[in-house]
Amino acid sequence: MSSSLTLPSISFNKLHSSPSLNGFSRNFCSSNQRSRVSISVSAGSQASVNDALFSDYKASNAFLFPGQGAQALGMGKEAQNVPAAAILYKKANDILGFDLLDICINGPKEKLDSTVISQPAIYVTSLAAVELLRVHEGGQQIIDSVDVTCGLSLGEYTALAFAGAFSFEDGLKLVKLRGEAMQDASDAAKSSMVSVIGLDSEKVQQLCDAVNQEVPEAEKVQIANYLCPGNYAVSGGTKGVEVLESKAKSFKARMTVRLAVAGAFHTSFMEPAVSRLEAALAATEIRTPKIPVISNVDAQPHADPDTIKKILARQVTSPVQWETTVNTLLTKGMKKGYELGPGKVIAGILKRVDKAAVIENIGA
Repeated sequence: MSSSLTLPSISFNKLHSSPSLNGFSRNFCSSNQRSRVSISVSAGSQASVNDALFSDYKASNAFLFPGQGAQALGMGKEAQNVPAAAILYKKANDILGFDLLDICINGPKEKLDSTVISQPAIYVTSLAAVELLRVHEGGQQIIDSVDVTCGLSLGEYTALAFAGAFSFEDGLKLVKLRGEAMQDASDAAKSSMVSVIGLDSEKVQQLCDAVNQEVPEAEKVQIANYLCPGNYAVSGGTKGVEVLESKAKSFKARMTVRLAVAGAFHTSFMEPAVSRLEAALAATEIRTPKIPVISNVDAQPHADPDTIKKILARQVTSPVQWETTVNTLLTKGMKKGYELGPGKVIAGILKRVDKAAVIENIGA
């Protein structure tokens, strides 16, 4: 599927004509999924959703959304040609207080790469890609066929918005705060992330253990992203990461690649961000997703809004279980995946897990 889609789109306002469904989910929620929503009433007369609602989900066609690091100058350019996609950027400008599309297209790159800009930029561009797909011939049929979705770290918010768990606007507000909170947590302590290439997860853990024997508590490292065989991201204190880089060759790693992020994401270094996220999530209306959304924390789908809120707050300090997520989708029968948004990171990961896996990139 080409990303150069320029056909006219349906109105974004029309997508939100039903108050009960988010615009991204309205057109693909199947009657089968609706019939499976079960509500249990507690003694306090408060309705609660069975969190195990999606536990027996099947994965035929999946939407997968990228995370921080996928950003690139020029992203969003195609979105200007599709009214429903262009409106997302206009809405984003009102929420963020600056011209997001201009930064996406023109940079400067250093600004786009910053945590506080890149996270909202990827969120909006990925949902704009959904709108570009929608107006392409057969695109709505693809959207209707999607029966599971997930996203890498930040991309989990995009997946939840697509699945109707919260509105585009509320999701963007959460992503904005998340980026700011993670940046502030990174500024509070010197920390870094590095990809270790060429080792399995057990060997990377042994490497981390060796490093942690030599550095003080504040510098310790841990696996932060279980991406795919041969590629695991490690987070920790900057000194600990430097020691890891010096030891990696002796553990037979092919190479290490320092990641261009603000700090040690998905570790306890992000703990200062949790309380801010908890407060924002508590004030946000979150609904049961219309299709399963796989969590980064435990590689499981969750249906209960309160559980989703707790999971999202934990996500910034918990290792990303992406390898398990991909393996589970394949085990559940995924025939085709679609990576929506900038870059082709997810496609590369999927191919590392299973060379026969089918995935298509939909850019914006």
